[in-house]
Amino acid sequence: MDSIRFGIIGLGGMGSYHAAHMEKLDHAILAAVCDTDPARIERITSPTVQKFDKYQDLIGSGTVDAVLIATPHYFHPEISIAAMEKGLHVLCEKPIAVGIKQARQVNEAYERLVRSNPRLKFGIMFQQRTIALYRKLRELIADGDLGQITRVTWLVTDWFRTWAYYASGGWRATWAGEGGGVLLNQCPHNLDLIQWITGLTPRRVTAVASIGKTHPIEVEDEVSAIFEYPNGAIGHFITTTGEAPGTNRLEICGDHGKIVAEHGKLQFTRTRKSVKQVRETSREAFARMEAWEIEVPLRPPHSPPPRDDQHQRITENFIRAIRKDEPLIAPGVEGAAALELGNAIQMSGLTGRPVELPVDGEQFEQFLRDMTRQYGGRKAVHANAPDSASANMAASFARP
Repeated sequence: MDSIRFGIIGLGGMGSYHAAHMEKLDHAILAAVCDTDPARIERITSPTVQKFDKYQDLIGSGTVDAVLIATPHYFHPEISIAAMEKGLHVLCEKPIAVGIKQARQVNEAYERLVRSNPRLKFGIMFQQRTIALYRKLRELIADGDLGQITRVTWLVTDWFRTWAYYASGGWRATWAGEGGGVLLNQCPHNLDLIQWITGLTPRRVTAVASIGKTHPIEVEDEVSAIFEYPNGAIGHFITTTGEAPGTNRLEICGDHGKIVAEHGKLQFTRTRKSVKQVRETSREAFARMEAWEIEVPLRPPHSPPPRDDQHQRITENFIRAIRKDEPLIAPGVEGAAALELGNAIQMSGLTGRPVELPVDGEQFEQFLRDMTRQYGGRKAVHANAPDSASANMAASFARP
């Protein structure tokens, strides 16, 4: 197969971005697009691109080899499964689903279908896996440089969003349209990376979350969570879309020191001896650990810096996976882990109870219904809404 014929389903912000950049990719052709909004479809002016208003018609048309899904979140599972059942390769924007039950169904469908079609590819747009900082950090931990992990802390408050952002789409920041807030929209990347880098999955999550704390929306916009890991390690995850200037600091401690990822740099404070060994065997009551400060190089000397178009690198890798069976940077089945952690934080934060992993899919579905019933329809910012009306509604917005 020389060139992959892509169909893009959903032409909102991300779908339009992918459509505009498809021609820059080697061995890729934009063959079809689909959206329910005719105005969005008409922005695609190429006469060779087929246009559809129903995704079922696109995937059944025979005009594409692969689909890139960029619709609102709730549609991701059904479109992914329908496309795979037609033998089409699937690259899905994050999150893979809203609830872990649907994510598991997608994975089960892929695992069933790939048995009869071994070349079928399923990827997810976790483009931050291509960032050299995180790739090197993962490599250090996998190689054992840090030793056993004892603490993971990510303070990631640089997801600042304005009220205008939430007003930009009627589905955005609603339980019925998006299924959540910062945990489902911005933080799937961080929730993926924190597990991809460390290789650890929490056994229990305890969180505090706020609905509409800094925006008149009906979903969470601030979260603080504590993770308990099976090996005894502890984790912290703090995020918000209402704080500026934000911080993005990932700190991982282990038996041989501490690594901090911040400001595009990796700083490794490397202890000369095992922390555990010194703690347990030293005769000194106030022993001081000998440590070296190391700024870890992110790439080999004299190598050119990677391009900054992370989304394109994921798509290029997906194309090579189809054409040459190259391993996927972000396999679609791995989207479930980030989603499950987000579901656990969300449910714990808004019910006030710890949540054990794996998350009960049915229990999370009931949680979504409860949130929709309690807060649905209370988003108070909308496109073209008068400022005074939004302000008045926001002033009366309940914040638990």
